[in-house]
Amino acid sequence: MSLRKKAIGGVIWTFAQQFSVQIINFVVQIILARLLMPADFGLIAMLIVFISIGKMLMDGGMTSSLIRMKKPDQMDFSTVFVTNIIVSIAIYAIVFFCAPLISAFYEQHLLTDILRVFSLTFVIRAFAAVHEARLTKEMNFRTQMIMQVPATIVGAVVGVSMALNGYGVWSLVWLNVAQALTLTVLYWMFVGWLPTVRFNKRRFIYHFNFGYKLTLSGLLDTIYNDAYRIVIGKFFSPAQVGFFNQAETMRLFPVQQISSVMGKVTYPLFSNIDGDERLRYAYKTTMKLVLFVVIPMMLFLILVAEEGFTLLFGSKWLPAVPYFQVLAIASIIRPISSYNLNILKVKGRSDLFLKVEIIKKIIGTIAIVIGLPFGVMGLVISLTSVSFLFTTINMVYCGKLIDYSLWKQVKDVSKLFMVGLVTMAASYAIYHIVKMYTDSVFTIIGVVGAVFIVVYLSLSLLVERELTRHVKDILNVSYVKN
Repeated sequence: MSLRKKAIGGVIWTFAQQFSVQIINFVVQIILARLLMPADFGLIAMLIVFISIGKMLMDGGMTSSLIRMKKPDQMDFSTVFVTNIIVSIAIYAIVFFCAPLISAFYEQHLLTDILRVFSLTFVIRAFAAVHEARLTKEMNFRTQMIMQVPATIVGAVVGVSMALNGYGVWSLVWLNVAQALTLTVLYWMFVGWLPTVRFNKRRFIYHFNFGYKLTLSGLLDTIYNDAYRIVIGKFFSPAQVGFFNQAETMRLFPVQQISSVMGKVTYPLFSNIDGDERLRYAYKTTMKLVLFVVIPMMLFLILVAEEGFTLLFGSKWLPAVPYFQVLAIASIIRPISSYNLNILKVKGRSDLFLKVEIIKKIIGTIAIVIGLPFGVMGLVISLTSVSFLFTTINMVYCGKLIDYSLWKQVKDVSKLFMVGLVTMAASYAIYHIVKMYTDSVFTIIGVVGAVFIVVYLSLSLLVERELTRHVKDILNVSYVKN
C-alpha cells in the first residue's frame, strides 16, 4: 500500500478509534458523575501524576525510537519489550512502597491502597507497548481501533457496575485496571507478534539515547500539567480537586480526538516526507485545518458551558463551570502542540525537544507560584496563560527547523481567529436574547448552536477562501512522496 493511502487510512481509522472510544468514555463519565461525588473524582485526580510518571518511565521513549527507525527487526522489538517489562516492575515496586508517603502528603489515608491497585495499569500496559508501536509504525490504526473499543467497553461495564453497587472511588480504579488488562490480552491475541527473551546491549543504547530525552521531556510535561492537581489537592479539599479535574477533563474532551489523531498520524507521516518544503507545507496545512475546526467548537462550548454542565452532570457540578470556561480558551491552541513538536522528533532533535520542555516548565513553575495566592481560579488563569506561551515557544523552535517563522505562522491563521471572535460576539448577543424567553437548556444550546454554525461558516467562506484548497490537499496528501 502506498504511503498516500496509508496516510488517508490512518487519519480515518485513528479518528474512528478516538471518536468511538471517547464517546464511550464520555457517556461513562456522565453516568459516573451522577452516581459518584466530586470528592471521589478528586481522590483519583490526586494520583494521576504518579500513574502518568510510571507509564512514562516504563517506556523510556523507546517505542518512539522504534517508530522512527526505518527498519527495526526482531532484536530491536524484543530488546525494547524486555526493557519495558523489567523497568515497569521496578517502578511499580517503588510506587508500592512509597504509597503511604504520598497518602501522608495529601492527608488522605485511603490513597495508599488506591495507588497500589491503580499502579498495576502501567505494568499491564508494558506487556503491550511494543505491540502498539508495531501497529503505529505500520500505520495500522484500524487494528488498534478494533482492540481499543472492546477494552473500553469492558472497563466501562466494570466501572458503572461497581458504582451502582456502592463501591464509590473504587469503581474508577477498577475501570482503568479492567480496561488495561483487556487491551493487553487483545493485543497478544490478535496482533500476530510474539516477543523473544532476547536483549542486545547495542540496540538498547541506540533506542535509549534517542528515547531518554523524550522521556525526560515527557516527565517535565506530565509533572507540570499535574502539578495543578497536586497543589490543589494539598491546599484545597478533594471536592475542589474534583471540580478542577472535571473542568480539565471536559475542556480536553472535544480537542483530545483531534490532538490524538493528528499527533499519532503526523509522526509516522512526517517521518516519510522528504524535503523541508514539503514538510513545511504539511505543517501549515494541518495547522489551518485543525484550527478551523477547534476555534468554533471551543468558543461555542465556552458560551453554553453552564447549560452544558447542568444538562450532563447536574447542578452539583456547576462550581466547575468557571474553571472550564477559562481552561477552554487554552484548548483552542492545544491540538497544534500535539503535532508541531513531532517536527523535532522527525528531525532527530530530541535534545532540542528536551531543551524546549525545560524552558517551558521553568516558566510554568513560576506561574503556579504566582497563581496560588489567588486560589483555584488564580491557578486556572495561570495555566491558561502559560499554555499560549508554551505553544508560541513550540512554534518558534519547530519553525526554525523548516524555515517557517512564528510571524508567518501567526499570519496564516489570524483570519480564522478573527472569524471565530466575530462569531462569538454575535452568538453572545443571541444567547442573552434567547435566555430572556426560555430556561430550556435544549432550546438555548440548539438556537445558539445553529446561529454560531451559520455565522462562522459564512464568514469563513468570505475571508478564508484558500481553506477549501487546503482541505483538498490534506485529503489527497499531495505533499507526500508516493
